[in-house]
Amino acid sequence: MPSPSEDAKRFGQLFPAVYLRFHRRDGKRRELPSASRAVLQHLTLSGPLSVGEMAKHLSRAQSVVSEIVEHLERDGWLERMRDPRDKRRTLVWLSEQGLTLLEQEREVLSSELLAKAMARMLPADRAALLRGMQALILANDPHTTRKNTK
Repeated sequence: MPSPSEDAKRFGQLFPAVYLRFHRRDGKRRELPSASRAVLQHLTLSGPLSVGEMAKHLSRAQSVVSEIVEHLERDGWLERMRDPRDKRRTLVWLSEQGLTLLEQEREVLSSELLAKAMARMLPADRAALLRGMQALILANDPHTTRKNTK
């Protein structure tokens, strides 16, 4: 039976082939300026904010953030809404289109290419692959107490 070091080496050898076969080939659908991306990503972490609050969080002038928000709203990535606790305040939040955009930008591997390959695999092999990848991620979590019993 191979040692953990030998298995790690083999996994390291296989990983580049997986990446090369299944990485997204469509490129980024739309390149966002870094300031726009920062606003979108910040909102995913903070939840809805006013333009002023966002400017403080991002250490930018309110006029700059306001301009970015207007651009992102025009493109359909953001939407404005009234603060349910204070109807005088307007909050900015990601639209469904904005949430989808960020999700797509985080994808490294092509879901389409993976689905085609997995359609050719036996269900038990797909399950084993997913269990193994999850186990690898959990094994690297310092809070996981699962120990190797073999």
